[in-house]
Amino acid sequence: MITQLLKDKRLRLTSFRKEVLQVFMDNDKAIAVSDIEDALNDFDRITLYRTIKSFIEKGLIHEIVMPGDVKKLALCAVDCNHEEGVHDHSHIHFQCKICKEVFCVDVPSLPNIDLPGYQIDEVEIQVHGVCEKCK
Repeated sequence: MITQLLKDKRLRLTSFRKEVLQVFMDNDKAIAVSDIEDALNDFDRITLYRTIKSFIEKGLIHEIVMPGDVKKLALCAVDCNHEEGVHDHSHIHFQCKICKEVFCVDVPSLPNIDLPGYQIDEVEIQVHGVCEKCK
């Protein structure tokens, strides 16, 4: 599956990219760069940041910035319509007030927002509460 994901996103297959992608697949929540670093054995920091940048540009992962928190990263859905750095997702970002973890939660539909005179290109919904594990 990892090899196919990289091929589908037209990313060169390297053992390091496979290892980084495996870290994302092993997590059911959004992760910080420090989590990736902790999971890797031996790595070059510049190569890691380039890999993350490539994954974002190709629509493999997306960034989540929650107020007062560090930037998190999460896998995109297989059918992510990524175009020029904008990811099209039909999910909300949920942050647990207890464990502080961030989750991408699928929803059947997002609200339709119409702002007369404005062009809306992307909508991001952030929700805070208590996750299933902490409840």
